[in-house]
Amino acid sequence: MANLISLERVSLVFGTSHVLDDVSLGVLTGDRIGVVGVNGGGKSTLLRVMAGLQEADSGRITKQGGADGIRIGMLSQEDDLDPEWTIREAVLGDLPEHVWAGDPRVRDVLTGLLGGIGAENVGGLDSRVGPKSGGERRRLALARLLVSDPELLLLDEPTNHLDVEGVAWLADHLATKRPRPGNATVAITHDRWFLDAYATMTWEVESGKVSAFEGGYAAYVLAKAERDRLAGVVADRRSNLMRKELAWLRRGPPARTSKPKFRIDAANALIADEPAPRNSVELASFASRRLGKDVLDLEDASVSVGEPPHERRLLDDVTWRLAPGERIGIVGVNGAGKSTLLRALTGEIPLDAGRRKIGKTVAIAHLTQEVRELERFEQWRVIEAIEDVKQWTTLGDKEISASQLATRLGFPGGRQQSRVGDLSGGERRRLQLTRLLLTEPNVLILDEPTNDLDIETLTSLEDVLDGWAGTLVVVSHDRYLLERVADKQLALLGDGKVRELPGGVEEYLRLRAVDIAARAARAASNSRAGAGSNAGPGAGTGAGSGAGSASTAGRPDGIRPAATTSSPAEVREARKSMARIEKQLSRLQDREERLHGDMAEKATDPAALADLNAKLQAVVAEREELELEWLEAAEVVG
Repeated sequence: MANLISLERVSLVFGTSHVLDDVSLGVLTGDRIGVVGVNGGGKSTLLRVMAGLQEADSGRITKQGGADGIRIGMLSQEDDLDPEWTIREAVLGDLPEHVWAGDPRVRDVLTGLLGGIGAENVGGLDSRVGPKSGGERRRLALARLLVSDPELLLLDEPTNHLDVEGVAWLADHLATKRPRPGNATVAITHDRWFLDAYATMTWEVESGKVSAFEGGYAAYVLAKAERDRLAGVVADRRSNLMRKELAWLRRGPPARTSKPKFRIDAANALIADEPAPRNSVELASFASRRLGKDVLDLEDASVSVGEPPHERRLLDDVTWRLAPGERIGIVGVNGAGKSTLLRALTGEIPLDAGRRKIGKTVAIAHLTQEVRELERFEQWRVIEAIEDVKQWTTLGDKEISASQLATRLGFPGGRQQSRVGDLSGGERRRLQLTRLLLTEPNVLILDEPTNDLDIETLTSLEDVLDGWAGTLVVVSHDRYLLERVADKQLALLGDGKVRELPGGVEEYLRLRAVDIAARAARAASNSRAGAGSNAGPGAGTGAGSGAGSASTAGRPDGIRPAATTSSPAEVREARKSMARIEKQLSRLQDREERLHGDMAEKATDPAALADLNAKLQAVVAEREELELEWLEAAEVVG
């Protein structure tokens, strides 16, 4: 493996702060590096120095091939796209259509990142960049960089504005589609699931230094725990958040901890007597005493936006009952109505139909995405804005001061004296969350709470939520957070319904894949029907309307297959096949769950784990084949 870029004793000072202090490191071909650290710690500066966009005060930076050697591409947090460009110009540049259309890697980028803003048709590609939202422009900038495919790819928070599907796609693309001899990727990220799925190495930027750890986030946590043990400080730091995080990682899916090659036995010994992150039974019991029997119910609730004929129904006849102490995570595609569902729960928007019931003792706290609630405190100091709510509160079974809670959520003593108007976006969200917790709610509703938060703050937030007794509902694209703080996941798939996910986020991604495949099959079928019809102007329209009116009863996920002209006998046979396949899929799901349980028990036995993993892959492959069979049968049924 060759060295693409090397930094030797590089230093950079801003004012009195050593952002980089005598840093020496290198990036080898094939490396996939994740960069972590607190906000403002120098991560973005490190990437800018590597890209040649920021000059260091001292030290030497060497690129393979010299000044005219490797190509370096960087995704910064601010895009530089020309508003007058079309999407085609912004993403594909001057690439001829036959070149990019024939390149599966480029097509994968267009589908994975731009499917929602018109990459699938000429009109979409020829639309202007200017009117696009900030999130869409961010996707365009990322797609432009991935299409250009430089040897050294530097990404500053690439998962910003990506939903769960987008993050999963990006991790897979960087880990499986992009790697080839001669290139490498370095990505700053606070998304811990992405870090585990993508990275072969983790750099921690702290106090001007860069420490390297092999593997992704799980490996990073294990290595830090082992380092603490060897330093002899574990006994004095029993309450350190790293121990709780390590304990949860070891209890979680075994794939998280399968990558590290360093010795982990000592690290496992550290958490042998560590209790679970939270006592769910005790918290649920306490929540029931605080909340009573009834919390929040939506009964036959419907909510629409827009005016006819462009009206969209975001919630369609939804019935959902929240129980005392439930911890719910919600995922869904952008625009599916997740924030609308939260606002319907809190009563902030009226229902078009149905009703909302709320328990007599319910006290709701709602963290919105905009955090406009802080605008009137712009000239206040942080501690003043916090103590304006309350000076003391109870968390779990302990009474703590407002200042102590603020410290746990990332506002140490000095930072508590800062003015609210000077805070960053992430700090404002932390401040508003601190204020909400001090109101001592028994129902906490969080809309994208992880936006702009670094990993250290996220870990602290999760620790606070572990000791909070009440009903929790959280919408997030942070897959790790959903698995960590929620006991159950729900999905909004864009059809106005709320669906439970017994299999968690993995099940959501499978459902979305099936849905997308069904839509593609319908589109292809309708296209064939339109092309092959000579029955006059109304023939194509008739086929389309037939697909739109087909009943979805008895079909998983509300998928509506395309209409066909099959004979009654063929339709009956297809229905039998669908029923048979659904039973087989149910049995496969049970087998998959048992295998996951067996893998958790055998996490420390590499041979057994390898055998179980092979069986799991076979089950997954069989399930995918059955899902395709089901789609084919559904196409016949119409």
